[in-house]
Amino acid sequence: MTAPSKLAEVLRHVDEYLNHLAVERGVSVHTLRAYERDLRLYATFRSEHALGDIADASTTELAQFVAWMKTRTLPNGRTYAQSSIARGVVAVRGYHRFLFVEEFVSTDITSNVDTPRAPRSLPKALTVDQVSQILDLPSNHTPLGWRDSAMLELLYGAGLRISELVQLDLDDIDPVDRLVRVLGKGDKQRIVPYGEPAADALDRWFVRGRHQMTPANSAVFVNTRGGRLTRQGVWKVVHRYADKAGIAQSVSPHTLRHSFATHLLDGGADVRIVQELLGHASIATTQIYTQVSRGMLKSVYERSHPRA
Repeated sequence: MTAPSKLAEVLRHVDEYLNHLAVERGVSVHTLRAYERDLRLYATFRSEHALGDIADASTTELAQFVAWMKTRTLPNGRTYAQSSIARGVVAVRGYHRFLFVEEFVSTDITSNVDTPRAPRSLPKALTVDQVSQILDLPSNHTPLGWRDSAMLELLYGAGLRISELVQLDLDDIDPVDRLVRVLGKGDKQRIVPYGEPAADALDRWFVRGRHQMTPANSAVFVNTRGGRLTRQGVWKVVHRYADKAGIAQSVSPHTLRHSFATHLLDGGADVRIVQELLGHASIATTQIYTQVSRGMLKSVYERSHPRA
């Protein structure tokens, strides 16, 4: 990959991260602009130093970025203030964490960064009841309600990444065998089954709702103007229904995928089957979810056993 294309790759993910901060975290416009400047500077640093793909970034490169900021002269002749450097580190750390959680990369390089930070974890899985509360909310009488219901059911019922969901086309859905063909990371295809609730929701959307939005393409999920639904659009939908359900924790499309994996493992599914369903290249990535299941087992044990 050439330097310009590497720069474009970083900036593409930066835009997605900023959308995440705006929609999912409610970050202020002022902070978003500061983070955007920091992350574009980080992209420039990676391009100027001819570093490898963002998926191969390392903790050492983060340290090099900090050193580079300390020696960089601004147009006014000054150097970066310590507060600006600290904010840059926070922005870049959050960006790499986002890449890991959204599964653009397989390694969390921020886990070994020796800087003060709040404890981090993967998104907490919802309970089965909490998922049901969200999935039961969309209206059963409007095109938007039918769309949202099908979208939520498929996110949870098939454990799709948000990027996989929004790029689905009509011929990717097999309603007879209840299978969805997914184009995952690295352009790798996989076939994932989905259950009866998702099948019913998709049928309502296809038969009764989708044509009312005058779709301009073959996308499974479209917006009110007929265009393909975007990642940001999906974030907004999930966040809105989680709010309506009164769920206090932050809920994103990835939370539903995380809950899909956790509930399968809690139900006794083999970790390698879950790996295949999630489209993980490495079993190590899937095993992260088993930690949550172990935590749930420990919680049940402590509540239930007289000698806990």
